Amino acid sequence: MSPVRAGLVQGRRLVIKIGSSSLTRPEGGVDPDRIVGLVDALSARVARGGQVVLVSSGAIATGFPKLGLRRRPRDLATQQAAASVGQGVLLAQYAQAFAERGLTVGQVLLTADDMTRRTHYRNAQQTLEKLLELGVIPIVNENDTVATDEIRLGDNDRLAALVAHLVRSDGLVLLSDVEGLYDGPPERGDAQLVPEVTDPADLADVSIGGVGAAGVGLGGMTSKVEAARIATAAGIPVVLAHAGAVSRVLEGEPVGTLFHPTGRRVPTRLLWLGHASTPQGRLQIDAGAVDAVVRRRLSLLPAGLTRVEGDFVAGDPVDILDENGHTIARGLVNFDSAELPGLMGRSTRDLAREFGPAYEREVVHRDDIALIADGSVDSAIDGAEIAEESERG
Repeated sequence: MSPVRAGLVQGRRLVIKIGSSSLTRPEGGVDPDRIVGLVDALSARVARGGQVVLVSSGAIATGFPKLGLRRRPRDLATQQAAASVGQGVLLAQYAQAFAERGLTVGQVLLTADDMTRRTHYRNAQQTLEKLLELGVIPIVNENDTVATDEIRLGDNDRLAALVAHLVRSDGLVLLSDVEGLYDGPPERGDAQLVPEVTDPADLADVSIGGVGAAGVGLGGMTSKVEAARIATAAGIPVVLAHAGAVSRVLEGEPVGTLFHPTGRRVPTRLLWLGHASTPQGRLQIDAGAVDAVVRRRLSLLPAGLTRVEGDFVAGDPVDILDENGHTIARGLVNFDSAELPGLMGRSTRDLAREFGPAYEREVVHRDDIALIADGSVDSAIDGAEIAEESERG
């Protein structure tokens, strides 16, 4: 057994994500046998002293047959209605199956955008920690009844990666309807399973795309590889495997595709900001401001602004672009979009003198900046991680 797989077996806490096509029938609706198989495997893990967070898709796929529909709806309102009906049915199935094995479940519904805001992500973190402390299995899903972009993107894979970081998981297991990552479309006769990914460069020759085989979910291989990239960049190993092999994965057998950790842990809120937020605008800055933000890890001040795009309010996430238009960071802005054009290129001292002390502040504070380079997210200050860990005690 490889050391990374051994770490997954021995680790105390795992996040398991399962997709719609692995839980439901092709025509929609929950497949009870698949629920039981998954619950058996996770219950065995808990019986051995482990903790499990289950990120489960399937609310829409479960709900649409209950609405008399023959296929997954395409319009947002009907998707939300199906999710509203299906989430209750799906949770009831899980609750009953786990209860038969002496375990209690708790539902946690999240939206990715909420988690960029400090009070919200702290609340989610505290809730998940308390559920695990009490021996409850959290069942996490996006709040599809109110989500917008999340439904269309099918990003429960990404959500699982971020939750794994949020709860400081020892590993992430992505369960799908395929055996793992292939170097081409699995239906192609010569496609080969990729057993391990030790570096992002390993994916250079891999053709990625498409939805699951059953066609009831939206989380294709692209979103799974992206989720693996997010988690491994934060130091969390990932296994992508067929849902039917979950017990073998949890026992450390060499099934599926193992993604090795490639980076180190970064502050949770900044990981959410970089990967789970939707930018509401763009701020272009000059070369001096780029140097200050990227190299010197300082806040973005009005003096460095050269262009403002979008319609946003204070507290919204915005992308920060260099003088060539390349995105270098994402941050939480401290001003409304209507205010910023009049502040561009001016010093905070001058602004305070003209408009009052409230304007002697950063456009984006360094604590609220996630640097983005080559697809990776890092904190804008080295001390942010220490501060966040200290807050948790």
